[in-house]
Amino acid sequence: MNGRMDTLLIGIDAACQPVFDRLSETDSIPHLESLIDRGVSAPLESQIPPWTPSAWPSMYTGVNPGKHGVYGFVDFEGYDWGVVTANHVREHALWKLLDEHDRSSVIVNVPVTHPPDEIDGAIVPGFIGPENPGTHPKGILEEVREAIGEYRVYPNYSRGDDRYTDAEKMEEYCTLARMRGEAFRYLAGEYEPDFGFVQFQKTDTVFHEFEGDPAKVRQIYEATDEQIGRILEECDPKRVFVASDHGMGPYENYEFRVNEFLRREGYVEATSGGKGMPSWNPIRDQLQEGQNETSWEPGKVERLAAAAAKVGITPSRAAGALDRIGLGSLARRYAPSGVTRTGSQQVDFPASRAYMRARTELGVRINLEGRDPEGVVPPKEYEEVREDLIERLQAIETPDGDPVFGEVVPREEYFWGPYTEKAVDVLTVPNDFEQFLSAQLREELFGPPTEPWNHKLDGLFVAAGQGIDSGVDLTDAHLFDVAPTVCAALGVPYSDRMDGRVLPVVEDVGSTAYPEYTGSAAVSTEDERVEERLSDLGYLE
Repeated sequence: MNGRMDTLLIGIDAACQPVFDRLSETDSIPHLESLIDRGVSAPLESQIPPWTPSAWPSMYTGVNPGKHGVYGFVDFEGYDWGVVTANHVREHALWKLLDEHDRSSVIVNVPVTHPPDEIDGAIVPGFIGPENPGTHPKGILEEVREAIGEYRVYPNYSRGDDRYTDAEKMEEYCTLARMRGEAFRYLAGEYEPDFGFVQFQKTDTVFHEFEGDPAKVRQIYEATDEQIGRILEECDPKRVFVASDHGMGPYENYEFRVNEFLRREGYVEATSGGKGMPSWNPIRDQLQEGQNETSWEPGKVERLAAAAAKVGITPSRAAGALDRIGLGSLARRYAPSGVTRTGSQQVDFPASRAYMRARTELGVRINLEGRDPEGVVPPKEYEEVREDLIERLQAIETPDGDPVFGEVVPREEYFWGPYTEKAVDVLTVPNDFEQFLSAQLREELFGPPTEPWNHKLDGLFVAAGQGIDSGVDLTDAHLFDVAPTVCAALGVPYSDRMDGRVLPVVEDVGSTAYPEYTGSAAVSTEDERVEERLSDLGYLE
């Protein structure tokens, strides 16, 4: 490219200091280490909840979920749900603010950016969009594929597919990292943007899929670092920021089944059948196939499983019978993935007083009259019920006598803004993020973690290059600070609605009022087949 990029933001999902420390011992990330050595780095505190579909929008808008409206993988309409899209993000992304000030951008693979904004530049959406997402400008994805040979959002296999070896799966991980780098470099060369933002997702997925296997973590980080090195060489940005949406680490204690506890306390009623618990899991395969739906309905086999469950024939019982005659593994391979969902016991949301909708929301929703379609808790009892839930949940201890939760607080402690009503009513933050929370109904309250590696609160922030003050104290750097800091680095005032501050690595040029967000919140018909492709990435049950 001829023009020099002003500012580059590199997003590395789940990057954190403990992971970097281990990689540094094997010299696996030389380009990232070089940025750290010539700049400044610090832990970057994530938000609550620290999960991809809410945290990346918070990073790129600079506001808390109460202002942008996305709290998890799925959005709720009453008791029904569909996977989130960029249409659910109700605040301007930083590249839209830059566009207001005649700064161009190239955005590649950033989660929850489909459908894309129209800006001076290019956007190729990433995670939590379809395999063949709409782009800006239209047709740019085909142009990218023609230029670099191939481009995919998701792996060419489904998680748990035993037709592929681990080595072949890791080769696909590295191929995806290469595609991100090549696509970004191509678009940067074509558009010569003032601002570039490229995100790498498999640095997170490797922990979910392969349980933190050190060799596999090293392999994907080496591939990612190689692409970062090539981007730095070809684009030669004046300044570089690296940021992650959360950290990653082992969960070595227990899994706690929140809804099972609430059932025993008289808050949750159970049922069988229907669509199963809210999750983006059933949408996964549809996404990978290039379909664009955000909702999922059970097929014939899933409906039969739901009907069977109502008379006591659950998937687990059926599997046990098949195991006894040697057909269990064959049945599991060919049974539709939704069978377990529809055939298992689940929360009866309309009949319950309070429940956990999805584990990644980290909280409990009260079924409130006048707000929820069939609410059963009168508004005058809301605070009393909420205080009772907080008291009961705060008192829970693991079998070892440790508190399950570090905090059990009203949602107002973490969320404020016009979309707070979309949130849970009580936040349940795991103690040191070492207890795994489950929304599933099980016979036991506690068990081993479904995922032995999962998200931690502290991610990572790095700043290096022209005009970066490397001697500053970045204590208390927060996810919300990234967007205002990037704006300031480009000499653009940040929005006065942002909850973050300009980190002292660059000069604060102040804030200004931008027009209120008025984009459509409706989900387009082309987004309607999203859900089945995403579950294999390990976030939801």
